[in-house]
Amino acid sequence: MELVGTGPSQVTSWTGVAAEHPFGLHTLPYGVFTDAVDSPPRVGVAVGDAILDLTTATRDLLPERAALFHSGSLDALLAAGRQTWTIVRQTLVRWLTDDRHAGVLTPLLLPATDVTMQLPFTVADYVDFYSCEQHAANVGRMFRPAQSPLPANWRHLPAGYHGRSGTVVVSATPITRPRCQRRLPEGTVTFGPSTALDFEAEIGFVIGTPSALGRPVPLTDFADHVFGVCLVNDWSARDIQFWESAPLGPLLGKSFATSISPWVVPLDALGAARIQPPVREPPLLPYLDDTGTEPWGLDITLEVRFNGQLVSRPPFAGMYWTAPQQLAHLTSNGACLRTGDLIASGTVSGAAPDQRGCLLELSWNGSAPLTLADGSTRSFLADGDEVSITATAPGPQGTSIGLGEVRGRISPALADGATRLDDPS
Repeated sequence: MELVGTGPSQVTSWTGVAAEHPFGLHTLPYGVFTDAVDSPPRVGVAVGDAILDLTTATRDLLPERAALFHSGSLDALLAAGRQTWTIVRQTLVRWLTDDRHAGVLTPLLLPATDVTMQLPFTVADYVDFYSCEQHAANVGRMFRPAQSPLPANWRHLPAGYHGRSGTVVVSATPITRPRCQRRLPEGTVTFGPSTALDFEAEIGFVIGTPSALGRPVPLTDFADHVFGVCLVNDWSARDIQFWESAPLGPLLGKSFATSISPWVVPLDALGAARIQPPVREPPLLPYLDDTGTEPWGLDITLEVRFNGQLVSRPPFAGMYWTAPQQLAHLTSNGACLRTGDLIASGTVSGAAPDQRGCLLELSWNGSAPLTLADGSTRSFLADGDEVSITATAPGPQGTSIGLGEVRGRISPALADGATRLDDPS
């Protein structure tokens, strides 16, 4: 479907927010915040460097929609559907551009530095895909050098795995180094803290409207179900992951934590960022063939900072599989979507070494450690390291859409408790 109300052009706001601000009127992302100890959470929308308290504003100015924001979560808004999403967004633009509303709304514009951001919605199911050809091929070259870099099915379907929704956390939540079973290079099986902790820079798609069990979601219905996008860091313990991922996929190497940004950017804000996806070969089966549909490639550029140093700029534009194809495949067997489902893209990487979206690639599995500005090197994350991921996309009339930031700092494992076992193999 073609989105309606894809966002304002460069219009003037009585708030003084600049047209070029990443959180200008063309973006208007939604989040949840608290502004004092033990204060109840409220829904807000970012307006430049401020946050408009929507829970209070709608109670006074839009009482017929106030229930969408009363609970201090985006859950009700997500479930309301595309028509409501568009109406609310258009209402916000009207409020912020008509100075007759300034008197009521000015006291409800809070400095972003004075609030604490919360998890914006209740995560229902979490699925992480493997949709970047560059990333998948690099992994293949590392671990299957004598074989084709890509598995035989990779260009036929968007592969993915189900994660744990209960360990999805909001940006700035400390990440405790996981402990689990792993196999050392010499063959000994041990239990203890991961020594190969990694990040993965990804884009997440947040489901609003659910779908019925047993009814697949076609490519053309994507925008009816997806409310918006956020940033995702799919933390990964590579040593745990590689030992457990035979013959099945990752479990404990991924399930300990996944971080998301506190802001959800409406799909309506990304109209100017939509581009054609890459050419796919071989031809796709009809349920995945998007050649006759509106394009849903997205021109998003991510930036990864490691302890404050920019180390990578992964380009989302080159992703082989789009989010509509991911949803079509996910539901092709009759699986349903639920409000609050989080669909992650998988690691975003580009062709250049400084476009790789994880340390596994940046250090080539430790064979070429990443050198930092202070002279230290990293193959994988050390305790105390902080990873920050930001992203921008083109907006209307030369503006820039900001997707905010997702960051996390590594805390030491809670206890050692290491034991060693003889390898039965």
